[in-house]
Amino acid sequence: MTLNGWIILDKPLGLTSAQGVAAVKRIFRQGGLPIPRIGHGGTLDPLATGVLPIALGEATKLAGRMLDADKAYDFTVQFGTETSTLDAEGEVTATSDVRPDETDILSVLPRFTGPISQIPPQYSALKVDGKRAYALARAGTEVTLAARQLTIYSLALTAVTPGSATFTARVSKGTYIRSLARDLAYALGSVGHVTMLRRSKSGPFTLAQAISLDKLAALVQGAAQEQAILPLMAGLDDIPALPITPDEAAALHQGRRLVGHPASNGTHLACNGSVPVALVEAHLGEVWVLRGFNL
Repeated sequence: MTLNGWIILDKPLGLTSAQGVAAVKRIFRQGGLPIPRIGHGGTLDPLATGVLPIALGEATKLAGRMLDADKAYDFTVQFGTETSTLDAEGEVTATSDVRPDETDILSVLPRFTGPISQIPPQYSALKVDGKRAYALARAGTEVTLAARQLTIYSLALTAVTPGSATFTARVSKGTYIRSLARDLAYALGSVGHVTMLRRSKSGPFTLAQAISLDKLAALVQGAAQEQAILPLMAGLDDIPALPITPDEAAALHQGRRLVGHPASNGTHLACNGSVPVALVEAHLGEVWVLRGFNL
């Protein structure tokens, strides 16, 4: 049996994304299932929870699309202390007596909606001179990261308590919520760090589809793993299907272009009946393969 598709893991607190993948492998192994090619579609910090798309088999060819996808998060900022990691894991590096109220917070949100410039955290997986920034920071090296351009599609305040506030945000790829929290606090004349971070959406996947490791283990042990695995096409909900013939499918499998095809310009999921054949690009009557699937 070959496993192809997606497991949308509700990543628990304390695990890295790689450890989440390793846990899925272990569950498969303990359930006597074959271990397919497996990878995740977007890193989550150990102190973050929520949607972690895990690609199985042929779906690993689409994991890169998840990295580029928009994400949504719920997060809480504790005002008054900034830490080295900008979350609860780091050491306190700055303090402030300023505790903004709801009116103050609402007044600065428009500054952080739309295209913005953001400096990533020193403790991040970005590479500096070939080394991970977090490794350099842990070694005591001062890390200077370049600002990057990104988009905050929406940012809303959902709760305020004395000294903290909770937000929900929908953001473009490359956004660091820890940096967003830092900058929000600075704009309010204070400092702050993230105490809760939960990803509610990654590309087409949401918490409604997410499953815990315990639930996954129970399904696998009960030989009901198909209930936890979404089809490969679930990662391509935003891509229109392109029906093709068996002969056209064979040509695409061989790496040949379809010439004189009536497909509209753009990216499509070429399907032979119900079977995905390839992610393809069409332009001016020609269709060629971006990612081929062996299903």
